Amino acid sequence: MIIDVFSDPICPWCFIGKRRMEKALDQNGLAGRATVRWRTFQLNPGMPAEGMDRAAYLAMKFGGDERAAQIYEAIRSAGKAVGIPFEFERIKRTPNTIKAHRLIRFAGRSGRDGAVAEALFQHYFLKGHDIGEDDVLCDIAAECALDRDEARAWLVAGEDEEKVREEHDFAVSLNIDGVPCFIVEGRYAVVGAQEPEAFGPVFDLVREEERQAAGP
Repeated sequence: MIIDVFSDPICPWCFIGKRRMEKALDQNGLAGRATVRWRTFQLNPGMPAEGMDRAAYLAMKFGGDERAAQIYEAIRSAGKAVGIPFEFERIKRTPNTIKAHRLIRFAGRSGRDGAVAEALFQHYFLKGHDIGEDDVLCDIAAECALDRDEARAWLVAGEDEEKVREEHDFAVSLNIDGVPCFIVEGRYAVVGAQEPEAFGPVFDLVREEERQAAGP
C-alpha cells in the first residue's frame, strides 16, 4: 500500500498528522508494510528565500500575538496527546521551506525521506532551529545517516528545486489547499490531521480491492 503525504515541515498539524497516521498504520497491521512517500506542499510559497522574523510572520498571518497564542494553544494540546511537546517559543524565524523539501527528495533516493521529514519537524518545532539554513539541513542529513558533504553539494547546486516547485503546483492542481493530505494508492484522500480511526475505512477499502483483483 502506497501513501503519499503532502505536507510542509513548518506545518504543526502535519507533525500531528504524521503521528496519527503512524498510529493508524500500527492499528491496521500496516506498520513497516506500507510505503509512505513525502510530497511537497508549501504553506507560504511567496516566502522570501531568507525567511522572515517569526513575530512579523505571526502578525501577518494571524493579526498579532494574542490570536496566534489562541491558535497555538489548541495545537499544543493536540500535540501533547500524541507525544509532541511543541516549543513554539524557541522559533525565531519562519523559513522558506524549498530547501527542506529538496533535502527530503535527496533523502528519498536512499529511502530516508521519512526519517528526514521527522527530523525536520523535530528540529523546527522542538528545538527552534531555522530549517531554511544549509548548516541545519546538513546536520539533519548527517543525523539521518546521509552523507553531509553530498547533502551540502545537493543544496548548493539547487538540485531538484524545479521538481519541488512542480510538485507543489501539482498538489494545488489536485485542489489540495491545506495540509496534511494523505493520498492512499493514488485514489483516496484523508484530508487534515485526522484521528487514526479515520484511516481505517480507507485502508479496508484498498485491501478489499486488492483481494478482488487477486481473484478466487
